[in-house]
Amino acid sequence: MVSGSIKGKNTRSVGGSYEDMAARFLAEKGFRILARNYRCRMGEIDLIAMDGETLVFVEVKYRADESGGGPLAAVDRRKQRKISKVALYYLYTNYSTTDVACRFDVIGITDEGVQHVTAAFDYCG
Repeated sequence: MVSGSIKGKNTRSVGGSYEDMAARFLAEKGFRILARNYRCRMGEIDLIAMDGETLVFVEVKYRADESGGGPLAAVDRRKQRKISKVALYYLYTNYSTTDVACRFDVIGITDEGVQHVTAAFDYCG
């Protein structure tokens, strides 16, 4: 059972609590959290972090169970393209280049626990 499971709150606050859980999970693994809910006109990325020298863009998905493919299946090709566009914008505005080591991770949270998939997908232009 995932501690911190929240019922009876609006979707945004529930999503935020799972993103907080994911941020704590990553911090415990040694990641340095740079941004939460980074937004621009192209969309949003849940977490942006540094894993050593690698910039990591993280999508966090919660599902009560694995039916329907579970949380990781929710990060489909369309969602990957959107995250990729936001990441590109972040790179240009914060680094003035795309020549930065980066990757895309997904954290899936269910009532059974947390699953972290590193390099879950490649850039989708």
